[in-house]
Amino acid sequence: MTQKDNGFSVLSDQIRELKKQRNAVILAHLYQRPEVQDIADFVGDSLGLSQEAAKTDADIIVFCGVHFMAETAAILSPKKIVLLPEINAGCPMADMITAEALRAKKNEYPDAVVVCYVNSSAEVKAESDICCTSANAVKVVRSISPDKRILFVPDKNLGRYVGIKADREIIYWEGYCNTHDKLTVTDVLKAKQAHPGAVVLVHPECRPEVVALADQVSSTSGMIKFARESEAREYIVGTEMGILHQLNKQCPGKNFYLAAEKMICPNMKATTLEKVKWALEEMQPRVMVPDAIRLRALGAVERMMAIK
Repeated sequence: MTQKDNGFSVLSDQIRELKKQRNAVILAHLYQRPEVQDIADFVGDSLGLSQEAAKTDADIIVFCGVHFMAETAAILSPKKIVLLPEINAGCPMADMITAEALRAKKNEYPDAVVVCYVNSSAEVKAESDICCTSANAVKVVRSISPDKRILFVPDKNLGRYVGIKADREIIYWEGYCNTHDKLTVTDVLKAKQAHPGAVVLVHPECRPEVVALADQVSSTSGMIKFARESEAREYIVGTEMGILHQLNKQCPGKNFYLAAEKMICPNMKATTLEKVKWALEEMQPRVMVPDAIRLRALGAVERMMAIK
């Protein structure tokens, strides 16, 4: 065991003890650092984590992710204290739209149904008709009456993908994920040249021309499920590097290669074990959503969850 691993081990034990004392549950997104994923009670995608936390009898939710994820946990679990160990862990895509800007766009298209990707702030969700995840976006859009126009916010890449899959015309916001949008056709072709025969897994937040090269387009949790169930032994992975930790853990004997080394989200890597420990000790930083916003945002999330 290296000195670094030993340090992680000591910190992890301290965090587990604090977690018991506080009756807390720790959530970690699939893009978090490996050692942070390893101390979590649940590892997964953002909405799934919030749903798991809402089912528990924990008093405190420690969300190892970014700000909008902690807000979603607060929306679904208003009686629980929600801590975000790194309060400055934001999402550039979520920051590309504001409630005020969305209201202005809704005035341009007053008859449009606003479909809001969960990667957005509580205020934006509150201004929306229905939420979606990358896993269920196509299903959500298909559930909307064909005579209705659809305004999809904030991710243009996911919006384009959904429009094609659902065969619907989409008015999409010009937002994008800084990390996924970096991946280019050249990157994927280079990875395919290095690993001929490998299955190409790509997240729908990637550019359309990159998505077109994929063998499988999936959300983060969908990628893991696909890799577990597939008989293929090699995969090129077109999403943030943090997912490799769970892919390697859950799919022993299979090989996973990042589509490009630049697939790193600095916001997702901002949370450390030290910050998780400090959050549990100090019960800070806390994320709260005012009831007036929370209830409207909850409506958009619940309409999504009602779709079977």
